[in-house]
Amino acid sequence: MQIAKTVAAFKEMRSAWDDQRFTVSLVPTMGALHAGHLSLLLPARQSDKLVVSIFVNPTQFGPHEDLQRYPRPLERDLALLDASGVDVVFLPSASEIYPEGYRTFVTVEELDSRLCGLSRPGHFRGVATVVLKLFNIVRPHRAVFGQKDAQQTIILRRMVRDLDLNVELIVQPIVREANGLALSSRNRYLNSEERKAATVLFRSLESARQTFLQGEKKSDVLLRLVRELIESERLARLDYAEIVSTDDLSPLFEVTTQALLALAVFVGSTRLIDNTVLNKT
Repeated sequence: MQIAKTVAAFKEMRSAWDDQRFTVSLVPTMGALHAGHLSLLLPARQSDKLVVSIFVNPTQFGPHEDLQRYPRPLERDLALLDASGVDVVFLPSASEIYPEGYRTFVTVEELDSRLCGLSRPGHFRGVATVVLKLFNIVRPHRAVFGQKDAQQTIILRRMVRDLDLNVELIVQPIVREANGLALSSRNRYLNSEERKAATVLFRSLESARQTFLQGEKKSDVLLRLVRELIESERLARLDYAEIVSTDDLSPLFEVTTQALLALAVFVGSTRLIDNTVLNKT
């Protein structure tokens, strides 16, 4: 496994792949890897070359968020990727991605101000910007993301479509612990009591999904179930719970086509997100 720490070093390597007509997959990450990240490598292996980026992107963190304490177990991450057959890890510094004088950002209007965008203004501007930069540097034929970050994937699909980017986006299912808790790098912030309490996210989503499958289509009824379960857990505080279109994140008052039920919940001081797709087919 090779490691490229600069844009120039990676581009030199990438140019040689062009000469050999290799296909390339990219899995963008912020490190602190877990089984959810490793599941993204499966479809990425369809390409001749598999690239994983590790970059804790400062532009997607707000001024009072956890940038400085975000976990960075680099040696462990590199060992996992090497054992998983990754060809190249792109490991740039913040100054490499955002050199002095950097001024250009990507905004996917409206979609970036809904759901998580309301409580994390500027977050998706940072996400879209760094992903577009990674696409331009790595020039992947396909890029793989996780369904846990559902709003992110919807925004990135729109960016790819609107900017005519020549990359296929693949979205892999959420990987969960046996108790239903979605795997997340932020789970390590939870103590044992909070980890148990955090299962309320999945339990509330599953309660609403089962009620939907039994015939309930009204969003207010389904969301009431979610809110009641979240409120019953003393360590949990709801940030939002919404049912929205999987195309443009617009609110749905009734589920007649495929919809996304998404939520964000503070468990203790840790903000967790989760979602499920409501689709009878």
